[in-house]
Amino acid sequence: MQKTVAVLGGGIGGLSACYSLCKSPLVSKIVLVEGDGRVGGWLNSTRREDGAVFEHGPRGIRPAGAVGRNTLNMVEELGLENEVLPITYDHIASKNRYLYVRGRLHKMPSGLGGVMRTVPPFSRPLVQSVLKEIFVSRGQEDDESVHSFVSRRLGSELADIAIDSLCRGVFAGDCRKLSVRSCFPALYNAEKARGSIVLGMMLGSGVGPEVLPSALAQRASKENWAQWSLRTGLQMLPEALQDRLTQGGRVTLHRHSPVKGLQRDATGWEIELEDGTIKADHIIAALPAKALASVLPPAAHTLAGQLREITSVTVAVVNLEYEGCILPVMGFGHLVPSSEDRGLLGVVYDSVPFPQHNRSGGESTRLTVMMGGAWFQEVFGSPEDVTEHHFLDTATQAVRSHLGITAAPIYSKVALQKDCITQYHLGHWKRIENMRRYLKEHNLPLTLTGSSYDGVSVNDVIFSGRTAAQGLVGKV
Repeated sequence: MQKTVAVLGGGIGGLSACYSLCKSPLVSKIVLVEGDGRVGGWLNSTRREDGAVFEHGPRGIRPAGAVGRNTLNMVEELGLENEVLPITYDHIASKNRYLYVRGRLHKMPSGLGGVMRTVPPFSRPLVQSVLKEIFVSRGQEDDESVHSFVSRRLGSELADIAIDSLCRGVFAGDCRKLSVRSCFPALYNAEKARGSIVLGMMLGSGVGPEVLPSALAQRASKENWAQWSLRTGLQMLPEALQDRLTQGGRVTLHRHSPVKGLQRDATGWEIELEDGTIKADHIIAALPAKALASVLPPAAHTLAGQLREITSVTVAVVNLEYEGCILPVMGFGHLVPSSEDRGLLGVVYDSVPFPQHNRSGGESTRLTVMMGGAWFQEVFGSPEDVTEHHFLDTATQAVRSHLGITAAPIYSKVALQKDCITQYHLGHWKRIENMRRYLKEHNLPLTLTGSSYDGVSVNDVIFSGRTAAQGLVGKV
């Protein structure tokens, strides 16, 4: 049956869904509706005329696993393989990652030597925690906070320092509230399948989705890539997708078109926009959960209520550029545990992993400071009330006290990313299960996709878009 499918939301998840739908003969028309003037959502790069690139969202993508292969396959299909900037595991940015604890930087333990001996800020060798973990009995709960899970299996010190920092770096979230089952499914499944994270990681803990590697994905595996970016920033990916979709002739793109409401009719949906309505047989909603809740018809109030329970946090991202090479240490960057500074999440040393994004002519150092997250309100108050100057001031002070950089930046850009990272709190998996059951039972021609549901990483969101499309048209 030939259908009209409307995809709501032109972030990377919505673009990925459209891209997969275009491969199927079952869909005659695809309409992509985006409220903003540009597609790509949080993949957003500033490119300066002198060649400098500044990322305001994700800055590197991991190639690992089925979802990593899926993204690299798409990159190759879009003809971007010569634009990829890979970082291997033996690169200094992969080997050197730091924690800022008790007023100073500590290199995270790496390699066998780092795991075997006591490395500050930890009070004992990590190998002790790892060996003990094998003998810890299985948890009985169907979900648990990340902090509780890691404390139980590996000890409270690792949970308080390393895992607290990691959750701030990845989710800008509080590991005492985040769900281990939804945020780190590999750890949860390892314990369930093998009774131990260590054994689960060594022996495997279940079958993931099957994605055959393209030549680019095979290259990433052979060359041992840890992560990658693109020559003029990650915004290249949504731009290439937009070009491909609009050239094909089957996708109609509506920009500057926020959805005002959704109504069911006899055949499917009527989508209200500011300047008229669109009809569709099926909707793939790649909007944030809260945004979708606000436009659903009154009859779907149960679903809207569940969607509203999914919350997200705001992050202030400050890009800084300094004259010359001024870093006291080389590496990817440093994270800050909540016990050290609640408002400051971490600093990325952008020039180390991706020197190709530095300006041409004259050495410079690019840094990104991330602030807020789950602690935004507590530290900064309401996002509407904070000035860009305050964020800039906080960021430069952090760089001064953490890295000893006293020079003033020669360039800066402040981006306030409102509600940018979904928080998978305890019981998230159950909520998602209930919502998808509701859609099935009420026979609603609606598919949920994007970072509100099945993973917040770029790879997860792209894969979620592909999965949404395949649920409709079968394997493409």
